[in-house]
Amino acid sequence: RNDHFSLEAVVSTQSTGEMNKPEIVSRSNFKHMYWSPRQQLVHHSVTGCNMRPGDLLGSGTISGTEDDQLGCMLELCWKGTREVKLGESGEVRKFLKDGDDVIMTGYAQGMGYRVGFGECSGKVLPANKV
Repeated sequence: RNDHFSLEAVVSTQSTGEMNKPEIVSRSNFKHMYWSPRQQLVHHSVTGCNMRPGDLLGSGTISGTEDDQLGCMLELCWKGTREVKLGESGEVRKFLKDGDDVIMTGYAQGMGYRVGFGECSGKVLPANKV
């Protein structure tokens, strides 16, 4: 699988409760993806759907082979059947709660270099009342 990139993906969560800093809940790598970027492009275009400059392809959930490498809360909590420990705070989750922050970071690293992709974060807000 030499056409898979090694891109580290890290997901952290911070609650509004006892946590004073974000805690890592998942750490995975793009090299675990079932489909390579080349295969994703072929799958997208095989039916005649053109790709143009600026088009984006999403990889979906990036999950590794170990429990702490699962790429989303639904996988981490095994569909709500087990709790996910949020660092040393003592807090646990089966699902995200209103007020929780989710922080995603990523980077590529090789011999003598590391390229970061910055941070993407968001806060879980309560549903609008209807």
